[in-house]
Amino acid sequence: MPIGNTKTAYGPISRTLHWTTFLLIATVFPLGKIASEAAHSIETAGANASEADISQAALLFSAHKTLGIIVFFVALTRITWAASQPKPGLLNGDKFPEAILAETVHWLLYGSLVLVPLSGWVHHAATSGYAPIFWPFGQNLPFVPKNETLAELSGTMHGIFASVLIGSIAVHVAGALKHHFLDRDTTLRRMLSGSNSEVPTGRQPGLVAPLALALAIWMAAIGISYLAGVFSAARPDGNHVDLNETNPADNASGNWDVQEGEIKFAVKQLGADVEGSFEDWNAVIHYSDIPDKSGRHGSVRVDVAIESLKMGSIAAHALDYRYLNVFEYPMGIFEAEIFKSGDSLTASGFLILKDMSVPVAIPINLDVDGDNASASGLLQVDRRNFGIGDEGEDNVGSIVTISFNLTAKRAE
Repeated sequence: MPIGNTKTAYGPISRTLHWTTFLLIATVFPLGKIASEAAHSIETAGANASEADISQAALLFSAHKTLGIIVFFVALTRITWAASQPKPGLLNGDKFPEAILAETVHWLLYGSLVLVPLSGWVHHAATSGYAPIFWPFGQNLPFVPKNETLAELSGTMHGIFASVLIGSIAVHVAGALKHHFLDRDTTLRRMLSGSNSEVPTGRQPGLVAPLALALAIWMAAIGISYLAGVFSAARPDGNHVDLNETNPADNASGNWDVQEGEIKFAVKQLGADVEGSFEDWNAVIHYSDIPDKSGRHGSVRVDVAIESLKMGSIAAHALDYRYLNVFEYPMGIFEAEIFKSGDSLTASGFLILKDMSVPVAIPINLDVDGDNASASGLLQVDRRNFGIGDEGEDNVGSIVTISFNLTAKRAE
């Protein structure tokens, strides 16, 4: 028995790939739905959500993502195999509108089976999100940066393509059942058993028209979604802080003006590295190579708007009551004095989060070139000292690595 297709029947490899895809899709879609409902329940519960609930939701999302990537590779294998094989013709090719619809749906299925998992994978790679993809697949993709705009766009496209795929599957299944029960031909049986008792009609719909219709349907889905406002991504509301109005540091000035810089942090979540940053902050820096009588070389104060957190799909979760609690504690503050020991600088002071003040010391790498300077540093803190999250480490590691780098110009 040949393993390849013939002009009248599908071979065992094609049939195996078809039904493997069916079983994967029948699993991955319900899994995604259940995971989404679990995440919604956690969001609704807020601080009352248990670690067990969060772990379960993360596990469901991880399984959904991993199976989705398997769908992607199975789809590529299926498409590659189909391209190398003769395609059995339609048994109703002489019914032209119906034949065009059938071939259009086939194009939609093939394309969507690639686009849906690929857009989901890009979304995962572009965002700092919980629920890592299981081994052996990595968390990143080549040429896909950590970028919130890209993450939002790819996530939106993932949903649109998934809707097209669901609709295509519904039409495909309805057509197969019509062939089997109403037309009573062997269209379904030849995918089940390889039956080739019927000869395809001489007339077939061809390639161009169905492909053009499939492309039109994808574009229409995107266009309709755009008009419906699906692409308008809203950040979760928080207790908004305008640093220009409320930042105490704005009432003071240092002898160095920050030109640009970033404050980032990293933490382990479910064993995977998750990174975030704060976009809205202000620093007042006093520094001199010559120490004062107490041995100080200066001081620094940094005020951070907690709501400016950028952390991909889990930013809202990180800002809620269990963690940073932006609604009650909208500001984070680092205030320290700068000392030198040998050639090493250290900023020793306090980090204040959620109104909890913890003594810290940050080694500073400083490079001064005339009126310009660059500085960087790294600090590890235990989130539990600030009442952030639970005591355990089931979901989020206790150690958070905070880093900064900036460039500054001597004030006139």
